[in-house]
This record gives sequence, C-alpha cells and structure tokens, in this order.
Amino acid sequence: GFTLIEIAIVLVIIGLLLGGILKGQELITNARARNLISQQDGTKAAFLGFQDRFRALPGDYSQATNNVNGATANGNGNGLITPIGVSGALVDEHILAWEHLSRAGFITGSYTFAAAPESPTSAPVNPYSRYLQIVNDANYADASATPPPARHNVKTGNLVPSDLLAEVDRKIDDGNAITGAFRFSTYGGASGAAALTGTCHAGGIWTAQNPAPDCGAASLF
Repeated sequence: GFTLIEIAIVLVIIGLLLGGILKGQELITNARARNLISQQDGTKAAFLGFQDRFRALPGDYSQATNNVNGATANGNGNGLITPIGVSGALVDEHILAWEHLSRAGFITGSYTFAAAPESPTSAPVNPYSRYLQIVNDANYADASATPPPARHNVKTGNLVPSDLLAEVDRKIDDGNAITGAFRFSTYGGASGAAALTGTCHAGGIWTAQNPAPDCGAASLF
C-alpha cells in the first residue's frame, strides 16, 4: 500500500498538473483575445489611414485602379462599403476593401479581389479561420434601435466562443454585447451565420459561464 507521504506527493503532483493545464488554457484564451483585439484595432486604423490618404473608403474607392498600385477593381464612390447590388454597388465592395487596404500597404498580407463568398486569398480570417468583414450594414446588436441603423463596422467572423468575446469587450469597450463600440453580430462570412442572440448573450450579458462556441461581434466606426 501507499504511505500517507506517498499519497500526499501524488496529490501535489496532480494539483500541479491541473494548475498547469488551467494556466495554459488561460494563456491560450488571452492570446486569442489579443489576436482579435489586434485585428479589430488594426483594421480600423487601416480604414482611417486609407480614408485620410485617398479621401475615399477602401472597397468603395472609384479611382483605385489608377491610384492604388495593383488594385484590380473600383467601387462606386458613394461613401458606403456594401455588397454588390446594395446602394448601387457594382462589385462586392466589402471584399474589395481588403485588396485596396493590402495593396495600399495599410494591412499585412496580400489579398486579391474575388466575388463573394470570401476566400483565404481575398479576405483575412480570425483565430478560428472565419472571415473578417468590413462593411456598412445593420447586422449588429443595438439596445436603442430595432432595427439598428446601418453603420460601417468590422466583423470578427463567427465560431468565436462567447466567453472570449466577453473578455475582448471588457478589454476594449464596456463589456456589454448590445451597447458601446463592440457588439454582438450574427455575421458568419462564407461559413454561415453565427449563433443567435439568446445563445451568445442575454440582455447584453455575454454568455461566459457556459460559453456558446459559435458567436461573433462587430466593432463600430
């Protein structure tokens, strides 16, 4: 049989292993949160930088093929980044935006415009390999308006656990899924829609204790 000292040593080892596992999971979660935050902040900075340089929006810029080296298509120049057919868009400006931003040097990577759905060569992805989107639409939660007004925003893409979105929201905004600049969104890119409101948050409170695995959010400009 085992002595009390041997049992105590085993329990200590088990405790250390469990502590290491939990700490490792915390580090992974924090790294993914930082990745999401970096993507959101980087895209917003690139958007504003492009707008400042060209006096136009990426994807919507009507003179991109003349002024952005390597640009293959133009937007309609109406001040809105929209999918084809929306607000008179002649191409999928929400996908073309990534080409304009990358060819102008505002984001890392090289993206080439292709019509919807998005692909790894036409749009960046989140840590769960789902596509980001920069667009003018009303696909985000809003506590003050139903439906919410259309605004330019950056989508995280779906398959993001709700507890991770809660952590991101706490770090960069107000921690509420339906107010502030970072809010819940069902946008899922080419992979399909994210989970519905009742699964990812309830009344603005992100589902963090029993997290939903398929959620998404939008950062509003």
